Amino acid sequence: MNPLSTTLFHAGQAGAEPDTPDERFHRDWPGIGTLSLRPLDPEHDLDTVYDWVSRPFARFWGMTDDSRDRVGAFYRDMQKSTSARAYLGRHDGRPAFLVECYDPRHDPVGAQYAVQPGDRGMHFLVAPPTTTPIHGFSQAVIDTIVAFLFSDAATQRIVVEPDVNNARIHPLNRRAGFVYDREIRLGEKTAHLAFCTRESFKALDARRRHTDGDRTSAHLEPRRWALANRDLLARAIAELAHERLLIPEQTAAPDATGWGDYHLKAASMQYRFRARRLPLDHWWIDRHSLEKRSLESTAQGADGAGALKPLSVEAFLLEFRERLGIEPDNLPTYLEEIASTLAGMAYKLGRDLPDAETLALADFQTLEAAMSEGHPCFIANSGRIGFDAEDYHRYAPEAGARVRPLWLAVGRACTDYSAIEGLDIETLLREELDEETYQRFTARLQALTLDPADYYFMPVHPWQWRHKLAITFAGEIAQQRIVLLGEGDDDYQPQQSIRTWFNASRPQRRYVKFALSILNMGFMRGLSPHYMHGTPAINDWVQKLVDGDPELQARGFGVLREVATLGYHHAGFEAACDRQSPYQKMLACLWRESPCEQVADHQRLMTMAALLHRDAEGRALLPALIHASGLDAATWIDRYLAAYMTPLLHCFYAHDMVFMPHGENLILKLEDHVPVGAILKDIGEETAIFDNGQALPETARRIAVAVPEPLRILSIFTDLFDCFFRFLAQILVETDTLQAQTFWERVAACVVDYQRRHPALAEKFARFDLFAPTFTLSCLNRLQLRNNRQMIDLADPAKNLQFAGELVNPIAEYRPQGRTPPERLTSPSEVKDTPGMTDTAGRAGIAGEP
Repeated sequence: MNPLSTTLFHAGQAGAEPDTPDERFHRDWPGIGTLSLRPLDPEHDLDTVYDWVSRPFARFWGMTDDSRDRVGAFYRDMQKSTSARAYLGRHDGRPAFLVECYDPRHDPVGAQYAVQPGDRGMHFLVAPPTTTPIHGFSQAVIDTIVAFLFSDAATQRIVVEPDVNNARIHPLNRRAGFVYDREIRLGEKTAHLAFCTRESFKALDARRRHTDGDRTSAHLEPRRWALANRDLLARAIAELAHERLLIPEQTAAPDATGWGDYHLKAASMQYRFRARRLPLDHWWIDRHSLEKRSLESTAQGADGAGALKPLSVEAFLLEFRERLGIEPDNLPTYLEEIASTLAGMAYKLGRDLPDAETLALADFQTLEAAMSEGHPCFIANSGRIGFDAEDYHRYAPEAGARVRPLWLAVGRACTDYSAIEGLDIETLLREELDEETYQRFTARLQALTLDPADYYFMPVHPWQWRHKLAITFAGEIAQQRIVLLGEGDDDYQPQQSIRTWFNASRPQRRYVKFALSILNMGFMRGLSPHYMHGTPAINDWVQKLVDGDPELQARGFGVLREVATLGYHHAGFEAACDRQSPYQKMLACLWRESPCEQVADHQRLMTMAALLHRDAEGRALLPALIHASGLDAATWIDRYLAAYMTPLLHCFYAHDMVFMPHGENLILKLEDHVPVGAILKDIGEETAIFDNGQALPETARRIAVAVPEPLRILSIFTDLFDCFFRFLAQILVETDTLQAQTFWERVAACVVDYQRRHPALAEKFARFDLFAPTFTLSCLNRLQLRNNRQMIDLADPAKNLQFAGELVNPIAEYRPQGRTPPERLTSPSEVKDTPGMTDTAGRAGIAGEP
């Protein structure tokens, strides 16, 4: 292990070698773009590096007379060294500069001054521009490198020793914060010795942010914005057509491959595109074919067609708002969520991420930060209303930033602690905090002459503290029922679910999930202290059921328990509003088990959202993962379905239990790149037991729900088939990995295999028929378009669900011979107002506790 690389890349992540090229550092620069660094690969990058260092402009680098083999040998030795490391810098994903970082104690410069702990040396070389030179580019490069080195807490000072004759570099160094000390002699070179301290870097960086403008919007540049609008507009048309809110008209019959020409008209505009319709009425739109043209005769081009107009999701929604049924009061909020979603897409387009093939082999948290898809059904799926521009870069999962929670001391008299049996608050906190941190927090209370025995320690999201608690809970703070203790000492990484953080410093420690009062995908993302009180007991009961079931254990199926919760009760708000109010969901947290505890040494973890991921070039990760396994695609899909779908079928048929199994809620266990198990999370919020009058322990009674029989099977048809498999199938077809018919045949085979092995459940297989010719289309965007601030009325969820006819069941044709379909059950449209129906059945991807 390379110590220098280890410190720079924050060693200790689960399953990750810190010096792999999967780790990235980047900064966005207005007017310049994204600059990033990754470890140099001496084999893959040699042609590029040799071309640079052998040119006359690189004379100060000292390699202009070296052969290609000698340059390659030099960097191979450096990458094996324990005292130096080389990195390739990129500009918007293209190679642009070379960096060498080293330990001065093992370098000739170390003999010229008194080396201090935390010193790091640095050299860099900027490649010649391939296009018009960009003003300020070299300064942005050196500033990025300095920020990269100081991103490691162990780095306290950076030393450089540029040749005294390199006149161009000295102003750049000084503007980057380096203070020139004296001239020194290094071999044949006379050099300046210069230092940049962490303190001077922080002060300079703060001044630069103030005077140079806000870097947080650097990703919002025209090219990325246009690409983001194109891609999101293609998704919007596809999903709105799928939900039958819009009906594209065919202008040319499909060809032999199924591709046809379509258009949509709105007022004086026409949208044209090519599309292919896959099973489940899935619209696969060629986003490159999408165009918008004016229908006004005065705007026609030379070919008689209307003039081309820029693609804009905002304009599209305004043009179709009446057809989409968006209420005037809801439209501005929805447009705000769309703008935020587009901004996130523009940011993702500029990240220097591994390609699909590399990412298929990456570690768990690299994958988590890289995802391009979360909830594929939703158009506005990254609203995060409440975050400002800096918050986005700090807390959005795609930013991949390491962050630390703030910790509060909260009065025990106002706070409810709940946990699984045997986990008291003292044990929990001792396991989650280092002893030094625990004692520091205790001393803080004692310094205020407060008794630590009167308080619990509680982590909070920094955004929640700054924007909500420090203001809205001001009285609680002033009366010392809440005391700010400061940051913890562990680094965390925000997950796709935004308010859940993974402990990157100690991966075996638990996730923490916060109340976060931002509006995202139709819900305010708070946590209710009242609701959470029973969460640990429910999780414990579900795990015991799972652990005691031979079928689930044979499939490697597990759950991540939410083992403890803390919820603060604000007396004023509890007197002023009901328990469903966001004001009663502002200060709470829970701890969830780490999946690292459930994976063997020869296994690795992968968020299931990765199966829908595409890299910057649009290449899908799934085919790369299948290829890496060495299996044929059909066999790989069989293994995946056995690990994912079979346990969900068994929970449904054997236990009347359903979950919310979308990509963000599932973690796959892989062996040799093949799924061998699945771990489900969000148990307390997104688990339900169909209430058949069965005996349940009191701890599980909260999740017992009354759902009309015709809607129960939607927990499979909607949540698996329509909200996940539909998108998975497109990737398989699009990449020539597997035909759609073959994929759905494998899904049917998984169902048949499960039913064949469990004949005792035959009556339920007939009642809840997975081979029915059709099933009801439950629409998620219709929910969000109608009410984007509270998609589900949690007091009466039955009135909210939106249906739009039927979908042809893609596995109906594979019904086993000898079985006849049952008589038609009551249509869901006839029972949609049934009292007591939960939103759990058929509402895939909607998160929000009652």
